[in-house]
Amino acid sequence: MSNPLLQPWDAPYGLPPFATTRPEHFAPAFEAAFAEHHAELDAIASNPEVPDFDNTIAAFDHAGGTFRRIHDMFGNLCAAHTNAELEAAERELAPKLARHESSVYMNALLFARIDAVCRSPQMATRSVEDRRLAERIHLDFVRRGAQIAPAQRERYAAIVAELASLSTRFSQHVLKDETDWVLWLDHEADRAGLPEDVLAAAREAASARGRAQGYAITLARSSVVPFLTFSARRDLREQAFAAWVSRGAHDGPTDNRQLIVEILKLRQEQATLHGYATFADYQLVDRMAKTPAAARSLMLEVWAPAKATLAREAALLDASRVAHGQSEALAPWDWRYFEEKVRQAHFQLDPEEVKPYFELDRMMQAMFGVAGRLFGLTFTEVTHAPGVRLYQSDVRLFEVHREGRLKALFIADNFARASKRGGAWMSSYRVQHRDAVRGEVIPIVGNHNNFGKAPAGQPNLISFDDVRTLFHEFGHGLHGMLSEVHYERLSGTHVPQDYVELPSQLMEHWAMAPEVLGEHARHHRTGAPLPQALSERIRAASRFGNGFENVQYLASTLTDLALHSRSDFEGLDVMRFEEEELARIGMPRQAHPMHRFTGFRHLFSYDSYAAGYYVYLWAAVLDNDAFEAFEEAGDVFDRATAARLHEFVYSKGGAIDPAEGYRAFRGRDAEVGAMLRKRGLVEA
Repeated sequence: MSNPLLQPWDAPYGLPPFATTRPEHFAPAFEAAFAEHHAELDAIASNPEVPDFDNTIAAFDHAGGTFRRIHDMFGNLCAAHTNAELEAAERELAPKLARHESSVYMNALLFARIDAVCRSPQMATRSVEDRRLAERIHLDFVRRGAQIAPAQRERYAAIVAELASLSTRFSQHVLKDETDWVLWLDHEADRAGLPEDVLAAAREAASARGRAQGYAITLARSSVVPFLTFSARRDLREQAFAAWVSRGAHDGPTDNRQLIVEILKLRQEQATLHGYATFADYQLVDRMAKTPAAARSLMLEVWAPAKATLAREAALLDASRVAHGQSEALAPWDWRYFEEKVRQAHFQLDPEEVKPYFELDRMMQAMFGVAGRLFGLTFTEVTHAPGVRLYQSDVRLFEVHREGRLKALFIADNFARASKRGGAWMSSYRVQHRDAVRGEVIPIVGNHNNFGKAPAGQPNLISFDDVRTLFHEFGHGLHGMLSEVHYERLSGTHVPQDYVELPSQLMEHWAMAPEVLGEHARHHRTGAPLPQALSERIRAASRFGNGFENVQYLASTLTDLALHSRSDFEGLDVMRFEEEELARIGMPRQAHPMHRFTGFRHLFSYDSYAAGYYVYLWAAVLDNDAFEAFEEAGDVFDRATAARLHEFVYSKGGAIDPAEGYRAFRGRDAEVGAMLRKRGLVEA
């Protein structure tokens, strides 16, 4: 009972016991949680009463509460604030967690009851949400091996456990490469072209590494991308780019190349046991696309116009390259640098002129304001509250109210640090649901970004791309915070992967809305609003570079799908396969994939996006079409449209079929034309 994870979580709001939990607490806490979860499931499976929705389906959804809350805390800390001890615990626990999941979903007696309920006439009398829960739980069991032949179940469980271990190692290798690599800018010439905010972030990164007077570029995206954008030193840009794209692709203890092959072999074996030809076939059954062919068809529909747009952009960049005296051909490490030169020349858009209007706190107020106008939410920061302790001093907590009641808790974790994995993501410590004893359970939602932190006393200015990232993750957060369902399995973001990006990508549109910029984008020193002419130049410039952005993204989606559509991985050289596939699809030499396989966390740190990185494009069709509904209404905050968006998208989670939910919101299926127009890939 000295383990804080197993004591009542009596901190305010039911927050996890961050202050008293240590890495060594997790292993024994999980062992106790496993036992409790199994006891709950055994009680359901051995219930002498006839299986029905309440005593089987709803009971299963309710079981495992202790396990889930410990698991959510552990997973969040491993991603957001890890250390050597926690990483060791993660390696130890990954296969145990996987085995526990397998034991849950291969419980034959339990599945027999669930299957009986789903087949029974009683389901026809249940609500849409009840039927949806039963369908999703039944499918979860099937996809996790419940119908695998008994003789093969032990092997299937071993595959799941081994995949968990390999994926954990993959993720830790990438983080170590990102953390260990540093480009020191010791000489003034090394810093040529870098604006003051990039230099300030480089000083902060150096100070964190023990060199208070130094300048350090790291492989955190918030560090390396600005360096590639502004550094006048082509040799250093090439050096940084090479390190960035080769994470996990070199000899030594963090080599991910063979690790990927082992993951692919196990995934293929998993798919075969389920009766599918490839892992891609298995994976896409539970997606809106349904088949690899449908996903590939959408990608190829955009691939040609994206390459054509990139060719037009490349011509402008080549002219800039010549004008700036570079004789070497345009290479991938040149693209961002000359794109910025063209952006400044053609749109008179200087980052030093733009960034002062995008101070992080103001942009957070902007996204809160959008949520208020669309959905009636208010955000109040919790400061100096007795008993409230989060896991890191920079992390902030907000109460979220709607219609006079506490609706959610929102955790904002915005800054890059060595203990945090790269990228940006949304997570939950607790999902919304309705408990028979406690009633409404409010969600605890976290947004995690990796913005560079300004030195003490200076404002945290972010780029406009960072603003879009901020809004994107907030869209995921709203999906969790606005959830209004009964069951945890259907709550918030528990929807198909190619639908989960709709609420996030849709929110990016309000980041560019004149109504939002006009109110919230103000100069951090003078308080002057963003000039309308500058606002218009930002929106015009945001379309430039779409060819490059879409080509690098699509290159990663097409190679992902091609890789997971194979069935034989014996002797595979993943780097050669990637190069050959890029050549086959005609990858432009000036561009590069958004992710190389050896650093591609979406594919190999977990399987949610494996064979499914295309989902952002599928969701882009939805989000652009959805925003046009507001434009057609003549007001980006149109009340009736926002009410339908809340009712059928943000609040419903997985309680209805996503295609039906979208049609209820839009009045029809989504059309691809809006996405092509808004991305500048066809004439508007």
